[in-house]
Amino acid sequence: MNKREIVVISGELQTDALRILRGVPGLLVVGEESDGADRGVDAVISYGDSRMGVAVEFKQRANAANAWQLVHHADAHPDRTVLLVAGETTAQAREILEGHGVGVVDGLGNAHIELPGLLLHLEARRDRRRPAVAAPTRLRGKAGVVAQALLLEPERAWHVDELAARAEVSPALAHRVITRLEHEGLLTVEGAGPGRVRHLSDPRALLDLWAEENLDRTVRTPAYALASSPRQLIAQLGEGLEAAGIDHAITGAAAGSILAPFITAVPVAQVWVSERVSGGDLAAAVSAKPVDDGENIVFLQARDDTPLAFRAKAGGVWTVNRFRLYVDLRGDPRRGREQAEHLREELIGF
Repeated sequence: MNKREIVVISGELQTDALRILRGVPGLLVVGEESDGADRGVDAVISYGDSRMGVAVEFKQRANAANAWQLVHHADAHPDRTVLLVAGETTAQAREILEGHGVGVVDGLGNAHIELPGLLLHLEARRDRRRPAVAAPTRLRGKAGVVAQALLLEPERAWHVDELAARAEVSPALAHRVITRLEHEGLLTVEGAGPGRVRHLSDPRALLDLWAEENLDRTVRTPAYALASSPRQLIAQLGEGLEAAGIDHAITGAAAGSILAPFITAVPVAQVWVSERVSGGDLAAAVSAKPVDDGENIVFLQARDDTPLAFRAKAGGVWTVNRFRLYVDLRGDPRRGREQAEHLREELIGF
């Protein structure tokens, strides 16, 4: 940017916010350090002949849940423009904020400020993340199953032991997840002592947070089976695995074609199966053969069989639950993100 294109931010800002903003090319920060007493500090963005007042929110790290909190805050104050300044932001958080008109600048080199007559957008060219620090319980593995239990019954009032039983995890883990979600503002608490219950206050934010943090250490076994159509292949998978007594659940585009039809092509049928079964036994169960390429089946296995949690019968076969399917589709490079959003709109509803 040349001098005429420089954007000026003036106001009383926290020390860390000042440091991050001053690292943005083309952004001139005329600010004073504050004592940090206010988490949101009014400032003014000046560009060309325009001036816009903004509320600045600072966080050390912002994830999807934090992003939705800011979106809700901005929706509740439509007369205010909100700018998040953070040490780190996740990709999902930035996507949510940008999609809802909330500005964001982080210490990793990402920035998006969109105002009438102004668009400032920068993406970090390389990974500038700092070394990891002690983190709260992440929503992955069995902790992710707790999140799914909450999502599947979003109106329910939960006792800790009831949630643990539903998710088939220890009460200690359920409590750690609850504590994390309370901190993120996703659960509200009612009552005290033995009668204390939690309510899910923002299922949309919880789904995005789980999708952001879920990480499966997956063993993939490709195979090929003769089938006249994708539908026949799916039926063959379900029947063969069922007959062999192998716990399983169809996922990916194959499950999407059953639960929320959107595309006609299912190039590869993906199925989560019990981790206790060998790849050769899996292929034999469905009259397939293991291959190195040209597969039309991929068997997926993960520790503790957590992807099989809350599976359900649909179209005569076992499929993953709708939230698990959403997360799996997001990771599919073959139009997966598009299919995931279709599933979310048609079947999930938030």
